[in-house]
Amino acid sequence: MQGTVLRARRRAVLLVGAMVAALTGLGFVVPTAASAATGCEVEYQVENEWPGGFTADVTVTNLGDAVDGWDLAWRFPSGQRVTQAWNAEVGTSDDQVTAMNLSYNARIASDASTTFGFVGTWSGANEAPTEFRLNGLVCTGAAEEPTTPPPGGDASATEIVDAMQPGFNLGNNLDAVGADETAWGYPRITPEFLQSIRDYGFNSVRIPVTWDYHQEKTGDYAVEEAWLDRVEEVVNYALDEDLYVLVNVHHDSWIWMADMQSDHEEVLARYEALWTAIAERFRDYPDTVLFESVNEPQFNDVDDATAYGLLDELNRSFHRIVRDSGGANADRVLVLPTLYTNDEQARLDALNATFDAIDDPNVAATIHFYGFWPFSVNIAGYTTFNDEVRRHIIDAYDRTHDAFVARGIPVIIGEWSLLGYQPGGKVEQGETLKFLEYAYWYAEERDLTVMLWDVAPHFDRWDFAWRDQELWEMFQASWTSRSGTASSDQVFVERASAVTDATLTLNLNGLDFEGLREGDTSLVEGEDYTVSGDQLTIEAATLERIVAAGGYGEQTDLYADFSQGVPWRISVIAYDEPSAADAAGTTDSFAIPTRFNGDQLATMESVYDDGTAAGPTNWTPYQEYGSAFQPEYEDGTIVMPPAFFDAVEDDRPVTLTFHFWSGETVAYQVVESGDAVTGTAI
Repeated sequence: MQGTVLRARRRAVLLVGAMVAALTGLGFVVPTAASAATGCEVEYQVENEWPGGFTADVTVTNLGDAVDGWDLAWRFPSGQRVTQAWNAEVGTSDDQVTAMNLSYNARIASDASTTFGFVGTWSGANEAPTEFRLNGLVCTGAAEEPTTPPPGGDASATEIVDAMQPGFNLGNNLDAVGADETAWGYPRITPEFLQSIRDYGFNSVRIPVTWDYHQEKTGDYAVEEAWLDRVEEVVNYALDEDLYVLVNVHHDSWIWMADMQSDHEEVLARYEALWTAIAERFRDYPDTVLFESVNEPQFNDVDDATAYGLLDELNRSFHRIVRDSGGANADRVLVLPTLYTNDEQARLDALNATFDAIDDPNVAATIHFYGFWPFSVNIAGYTTFNDEVRRHIIDAYDRTHDAFVARGIPVIIGEWSLLGYQPGGKVEQGETLKFLEYAYWYAEERDLTVMLWDVAPHFDRWDFAWRDQELWEMFQASWTSRSGTASSDQVFVERASAVTDATLTLNLNGLDFEGLREGDTSLVEGEDYTVSGDQLTIEAATLERIVAAGGYGEQTDLYADFSQGVPWRISVIAYDEPSAADAAGTTDSFAIPTRFNGDQLATMESVYDDGTAAGPTNWTPYQEYGSAFQPEYEDGTIVMPPAFFDAVEDDRPVTLTFHFWSGETVAYQVVESGDAVTGTAI
């Protein structure tokens, strides 16, 4: 598909600087430079074949401009697998194969060739691949002109949105509700900030803007010139860094636009005045600047059918105003959201009706995606990235692709993240890593462009650095490859019991497992660990050695290495059975004294004597992490906030069951009587 080609090519060009240092140290090859090939030819030759195995040579001829750093991708039609390679780093994901250059053969001059080979396995048939892509470009045997859209060029909406992958939101700045972009505690946006975003490999920025404080509420609804100047200044910062830009109308959606049903004419007039001013200001900007009609549209006191009609009216008004303003706005890509920017089928269908009505090729759709809600906030027992959480990603992306991409309308996931994605947050670290790895990979599979909403934030806007390097490396690696993971990133070793083997299931994601190490020291297969299929077993003797020094908590990190992507960290944690002690307090201040003994809390179950749920969430006994309970490891307590006691009945005992990641549980009872709370270990 053309969109996939463009995305791969642009990524090969732009990920050089920031990724090389981070990823080379992790043990896999990254091109040191790359430029878009404009033509290529591939000769694939099976040299030897025997029952179940074969060797092949692949010669790549570059028919276009010189490339400095390359990858060649193909799909095996008969399920073959590569087991060993030379003159290239080769990885697989299902039937998809990617060969990447080594340091000595990264450059292929114009009309020059390079050759690599591999050993493979086959069963039933050994058909040759039918298509190869060099740096994302299909090798047709003929030279072609580059098709990556240049700034200000005549690119299609699909090409432009494709080239924006991946994107970053400048959230909580210009969208802050108040007089200034620092109102929510973040520093002003600077050229250095935008340069850092570009250096980290992002290709676009979404600039959310809240206009309410800077627009007259009556009369002609004039927009403050100084605010327009500031928005334009930030747009220019981004363009100076060769970033694509998406400008929107943000929190106005709920501040005043939500009253459209009851105050229709005033809201519509104000909205039209706003977009008239924005369109005029950016009339002659290049097509690398896109407009988004409204963020997360919502309407008060209406049913869905009415809401669809109101949003359609706003979107069509936006479209008319921008197009009629002329200049580059005549064919600028305009981005329209679904109701609530939600991916439910009815929302997608309603937006498609708007697209049908405006009949414009230079449009894109947008949704938001923060993951399966129970998992994203750790509620209802959804503590792991399980099949249901994965299926939610697949279903959402498939619906969105089928509704829009399949009919030629590109899609931007304008806000993309995991809701509990924050340091020490609701979702366990390894489970977050698995979500990020899969959710980005499948977005690529469905040709959806994502723009990260850094909700924590993990990106330090003062020092321009990622606070959680592990999360960042997993996210960044997913731009170019899959990564292997495992059923857990933790192995708990109980000190009070005899140490036994620990087995984890590897999620190979089409890759090969290459070994287990402790720091830079490789462990010995067959002695320190064994591998059988996707089962990795760490031997009891290895674990006993690691925890021999004594003490609780994390003792060391082991790393599982795969043929591509980032290594998977496995923390070895020494613990003993946790316990809780009796306590007394008030509904405003109650904490359970807890000996964690190295263990970590996963979730809490809360029920009355009859088994019904007790607490803020009455549809499930498993309460929300961080809202109904919060472990404080350094203090040795589990805090029960006022919100929990606000939701339980007076003088009615509540049994709490604390579930720990080791598999241990601790039972406890609390009774609220007026403002007093008593707690008893069971």
